[in-house]
Amino acid sequence: MKKDEIFLRDPYVLVHENKYYMYGTRSETAWNKQEDVSKLGFDVYISDDLENWSEPIEVFRHPGDFWSNMNFWAPEVHVYQDKFYLFATFNAEGKNKGTQILVADHPEGPFRIHTEEPLTPREWPCLDGTLYVDEAGTPYMIFCHEWIDGGKGTICSIELSSDLKEAVSEPNVLLHAIDVKWHHPDTERFVTDGPFMYTTTSGKLLMMWSSLRGDQYVQAIAESESGTIEGPWIHQEDLFYHADGGHGMLFKDKENRLVYTYHSPNSKYSEHPHFYEVQDTGDTLLLKEEM
Repeated sequence: MKKDEIFLRDPYVLVHENKYYMYGTRSETAWNKQEDVSKLGFDVYISDDLENWSEPIEVFRHPGDFWSNMNFWAPEVHVYQDKFYLFATFNAEGKNKGTQILVADHPEGPFRIHTEEPLTPREWPCLDGTLYVDEAGTPYMIFCHEWIDGGKGTICSIELSSDLKEAVSEPNVLLHAIDVKWHHPDTERFVTDGPFMYTTTSGKLLMMWSSLRGDQYVQAIAESESGTIEGPWIHQEDLFYHADGGHGMLFKDKENRLVYTYHSPNSKYSEHPHFYEVQDTGDTLLLKEEM
């Protein structure tokens, strides 16, 4: 398959043993409750060159007795302690969405349940958890406390146990979407989506995250003044990407180029993954050309 033939939201690319493994949210089952839960799951696409991809390989299918029956969102696969951990958002009617962790021995899966329930606070609607491991080796989940609960659009962190089995701290608020200067004046939904952590060549800790500006899905950057997860986090004034695309992440390709992948357009059943080369200036990130 060519990348333009893949309908996928929230792309996440893992580079492993000289191959690219791309995960994401299935467009066709992203939004509604599924009566047939066997349709719910996650796939991986495999490539040697970021242009030609395998057919989707299912890495996780709803096991039948799983609590969620909708919104299988934003799978990310992280290598940690010699295993592959998949962080993903799940939801069900009458419950709050949250991020739960799966585990596998190979990037093609099969992934199995690692935590019995989401590690994000169950009393909050939460989504898009990602893994961040600090210089001391302490793992954290960075996640979004959804804008529908309180209206500010919040990104938080929680410390995880070393085996990624449980949260071992209370959530710490890192930033609010309502505080940015680039919002459209008529904004009513201060959305936070898809946080992703990145340390620049000069050691600055950045957070990429997505929101809405008017009807456009955009990608923003915040910077930790302390260089640690605790912040304080300062919003950069210029948007990283503003042409109706986002929920992006960064990876190094086989030529050691820094690459940004995201989905666009942000409309149902038409989303494709895209790839841009990125310049790391030491202070921030700049888009170069689409690949």
